[in-house]
Amino acid sequence: MSGCREFHYEHPYKHVRGQVKDYQTITLDIEAQVAVLRLNRPDKMNALSTQMRAEITDAIRVASANARAIVITGNGKAFCSGQDLSDSGDLSELDLERVLRDEYKPMLRAIGDCPVPTICAVNGPAAGAGANLALTADVVIAAHGAYFLQAFTRIGLMPDAGGTFWLPRQMGAAKAMGAALFAEPISAQQADEWGMIWEAVPDDAFEAQWRKRAAHLARGPSVAYGSLKKAIRGTWDNELATQLDLEAQLQGECGASRDFKEGVLAFLEKRAPRYEGR
Repeated sequence: MSGCREFHYEHPYKHVRGQVKDYQTITLDIEAQVAVLRLNRPDKMNALSTQMRAEITDAIRVASANARAIVITGNGKAFCSGQDLSDSGDLSELDLERVLRDEYKPMLRAIGDCPVPTICAVNGPAAGAGANLALTADVVIAAHGAYFLQAFTRIGLMPDAGGTFWLPRQMGAAKAMGAALFAEPISAQQADEWGMIWEAVPDDAFEAQWRKRAAHLARGPSVAYGSLKKAIRGTWDNELATQLDLEAQLQGECGASRDFKEGVLAFLEKRAPRYEGR
């Protein structure tokens, strides 16, 4: 990738600060073990191009190796307006099936399978694939001025980028179907009330809130966070007996962690725990 500096991974959690890699459509900065990935095409409302999808995929992997929490947000007035339709040139030659399988799927899997907690801080409009990119994160925090729009039917398409997976699970089948069919904006406050996102925050308190949430996760028991992500995301595919076995396995891993020992010791000593993330 043009302009990239060589970057070496170290575990667990190298003490990295500042910009860790040069990208053209996004920025990635790490401070106090929080990685902040900003979509950085404000003149295009952060529309998703082929290059941006590749850079997001790469940045999530870099961040997960060097931070204990990841925030995805947007520069400018919008979070993400979805697919950049001008990126493909001649629309008659646009192979949406290939783009979704080869470009969107790796990006969304990188976020969904990320071993550390992810927050999507929706600073403005999130439309089409941009809305569903946001829903892929573990936690979604939206500014009151933001909204979510399943815009696909406006141009003769159906929701993609994981929308048909996340929407019914997070807001119920009835609301999901209406959002997809009518393609009407859903305000941050409405998304909060429907259970589509974690919380909606007044615009003037938005950045302070997502930074507070990210800092909390970065100081927390990272092994437990990774395990609970696997368990909660896996529950939709498992029967009760399988899920109970998975819980037992993952809890055993948590119980063998240094964070568990520190958590118990801190509880007994009546002090705040000092987790190392391992």
